[in-house]
Amino acid sequence: MRELRSATNSFNYDNKIGEGPFGSVYWGQVWDGSQIAVKRLKNSKNGTEVEFASEVEILGRIRHKNLLSFRGYCADGPERILVYDYMANSSLYAHLHGPLSAECLLDWRRRASIAIGAARALLYLHHHATPQIIHGSIKATNVLLDSDFQAHVGDFGLIKLIPDGIDHEKITSENQRGYLAPEYIMFGKPTAGCDVYSFGIILLELASGKRPIEKSGSVKTFGIRNWVLPLAKEGRYDEIADSKLSDKFSESELKRMVLVGLACTHSEPEKRPTMLDVVPLLKGESKEMLLKLERDELFRPDLTVSSQGTSTPEGSTDSAPRKDQELGGE
Repeated sequence: MRELRSATNSFNYDNKIGEGPFGSVYWGQVWDGSQIAVKRLKNSKNGTEVEFASEVEILGRIRHKNLLSFRGYCADGPERILVYDYMANSSLYAHLHGPLSAECLLDWRRRASIAIGAARALLYLHHHATPQIIHGSIKATNVLLDSDFQAHVGDFGLIKLIPDGIDHEKITSENQRGYLAPEYIMFGKPTAGCDVYSFGIILLELASGKRPIEKSGSVKTFGIRNWVLPLAKEGRYDEIADSKLSDKFSESELKRMVLVGLACTHSEPEKRPTMLDVVPLLKGESKEMLLKLERDELFRPDLTVSSQGTSTPEGSTDSAPRKDQELGGE
């Protein structure tokens, strides 16, 4: 504990780099000069240090290049602290919606790489980790970016450290609302299908640059899926694309990302793909599966709605056709 206090300047406010439903995160530097991220948990189980160590030991065995590397922990009296590698480029949230968004550092190649990296991390947690890990808190703030803008998913397994009986509403921060699957909101129990839904929202964010829940005017709000789906049905992918990309993207790749994102956010859990399906779809390795997805009833055009009547979050109905700009590298 003494070393962590020294590394974070006694958990000084100036060292604080994040706050979430599981606790506060502080930047720190240890004796050898390496940088760390220190998560000071709140609402953790009031078990013994041995019980906490047992739970955390499982997290320490979960290793994947797209998961945030776990370096250690501290259990000292009431304190429960986790230590991770520090990510130099902050989070996906910071670049899409936060303080780094104005710098426009996420070009299309980086976005596609982030999507595939995060998908691989979830695939590992759901289908290869022992025991299986349900994340329960997939959102843009938990997709961390290293110095090369490679994705590292954080906060995996922390849902197990929350005491039984605590209402999920109490650990769901405001900026997580738009990521929650309908069944999670209704029953409060995270599942692999809930993780897939949340990941689908992230794909739609990467493609459009929009927040999960956008405000239109002073009161009205709407979800990103409800905005994207009508446009996708009419093939208006150029209107979905984030304006910060300045038309420098592969339309076929963006279309694929949007289709997969919408499939992941299907309101019926049993109709969502698993992460075993999602990774090859995003990588363009499963042409047959993609074609089947395109023909799904979810994407059939609504003939009762005029293409001129679908508005964007800013209220615009303008549409400008553009040529496909392949970036390759699939």
